[in-house]
Amino acid sequence: MNLAERIVKLLEQNPGLSDRQITDKLFGVGKPQQSVNIACRDLEKKGILTRRKVDGNPIGNYLTSQELIVPFSKSRISDDENENHFSEDAIKEVLENWLIAQGWKVKVAWGRDHGVDVEATNENQKWLIEVKGQGSRNAMRANYFLGILGETLQRMEDPQAKYSIALPDIQQFRNLWERLPLLAKSRTEITAIFVDKDGNVDELL
Repeated sequence: MNLAERIVKLLEQNPGLSDRQITDKLFGVGKPQQSVNIACRDLEKKGILTRRKVDGNPIGNYLTSQELIVPFSKSRISDDENENHFSEDAIKEVLENWLIAQGWKVKVAWGRDHGVDVEATNENQKWLIEVKGQGSRNAMRANYFLGILGETLQRMEDPQAKYSIALPDIQQFRNLWERLPLLAKSRTEITAIFVDKDGNVDELL
């Protein structure tokens, strides 16, 4: 049974699962979901399933023969009992859904894929976003913050593009952003996007 067939079989019993939930069930919690995302989009093109966002919930997958059902959980970031921090891929997925809901076309570098973490386009607009996870210690988070700023500056080659950093919505990251000089923010025009455990997105200038 190939991946597409496994997804269809899973959705027969569990309509409305998101790409993340499908990946967790088929491959294990937290595994990269790029292959599932590609397979679901291909099934949508073939008319086998539809991908819909309902009442603020993440995008769910439904077989075309099924009624639209609102997923049970509204959170895109699950709390695994062995992991108490946000992963980069979890944040990327929230951003993907958030941007698609606003009409952007989104390309995501999942896991260890190279390139910009999240690249969104909308007509003549381009938005490039670098993402970092939470980390387990304060010193690690400070390094993450400095590292994501450096990565973003190195990618600033298009004067027409918008550039942002995306981080878990925890107080330490907000404090680090607030302490960044206003001159640096205004000169670079980089914005900060904070994602909380409920999948809420807050962008700060």
